[in-house]
Amino acid sequence: MFAVKRALKLNNNEATLMAKHAGFRRVVFNFGLSLRTQMYSEGKLSDSKVLNEVKKVLTNHVKKQPEFAWMNQLSSRVYQNALIDLKDAFSRYRSGKAGHPKFASRRHGQSFTVDSSNGKVLLSAGKTIKIPTLGTFRLHEPLECGYVSQTFTISKEGSRWFISFCVDAERLPVEQSQAAVGIDVGIKYAATLSNQQVFDAPKPLKARAKTKLASLQRKASKQVKGSNNQRKTYNKISRLHAQIACIRKDFLHKLTTYLAKTFKLIKIEDLNIKGMMANHKLAGAISDIGFYEFKRQLDYKCQMYGANLVLVDQWFPSSKSCSNCGSKKDMPLGIRTYDCPACGRSIDRDLNASMNILNWEPSARGG
Repeated sequence: MFAVKRALKLNNNEATLMAKHAGFRRVVFNFGLSLRTQMYSEGKLSDSKVLNEVKKVLTNHVKKQPEFAWMNQLSSRVYQNALIDLKDAFSRYRSGKAGHPKFASRRHGQSFTVDSSNGKVLLSAGKTIKIPTLGTFRLHEPLECGYVSQTFTISKEGSRWFISFCVDAERLPVEQSQAAVGIDVGIKYAATLSNQQVFDAPKPLKARAKTKLASLQRKASKQVKGSNNQRKTYNKISRLHAQIACIRKDFLHKLTTYLAKTFKLIKIEDLNIKGMMANHKLAGAISDIGFYEFKRQLDYKCQMYGANLVLVDQWFPSSKSCSNCGSKKDMPLGIRTYDCPACGRSIDRDLNASMNILNWEPSARGG
């Protein structure tokens, strides 16, 4: 199974329609969350029955009120999926996978989900897409072939709307041209390969947008809360964040696709990214490169293209060990060259680490 995502080419009326449905989803989710929290705190119902009662109240009372008549003009599938999202959010909360659900805010993104109540639908190749219960819309990039799917998520990134859906299919494995590689991900370079290839990531946050982003955020904080001017500033911030995300995603997708298609065996460190983010000196650079997303993409693309991904023990001292003789020494982050005191080898710090990662075996733990 893999996901397909395309940018929608909307006119003003179509963009307004999407915004209305995103608002519909937000109102239903927030109303359901408020009602659910109130019912549960009062102990009127068991947890398993609360969400069903929320749905009854929304359907039989709220939607029939004159001030909520606009809901009946929009897709009922948005309404149904907003309640499913609420149920899933509480399931993740109860299982300890996430915190307590929070109220949805327009500032934190606009999105909604629709599906076909009649089962999966066939999507034809071309530059248009028929979205269940919403209609047919143009795409910036065509669908290269026909797809079959049932559930569709529409989201706004910056000033553009996107549609994404999952396809229950697998791509055919490719024949990789090279056997194995060790990869060291780092701050100076995004990825250093054991074959001496180096990939320097664009620094979208630091070099292109950090100053402008800070300026816009200061401007928004001084404007009247909820005013049109503040909303315009927040829209600029949203577009800037979307631009940063696109730069990062484009780089990571190209890099991970290249690796999965080129190497039969790929070894990377199983880094404790959450712990690394706690270091405020490194957090900005780590998030800018996207360590977690790099690992996530590489994982599913190796499965997609038939490569084998091996996660190296996070406690393996790849940077502290000599890739030639195996001796160890401390290596502060500021030192960029590994000079071995035992065998005299002098080698780039990241290249040395990638070679150690390539040679790592499951028994080589600790150190």
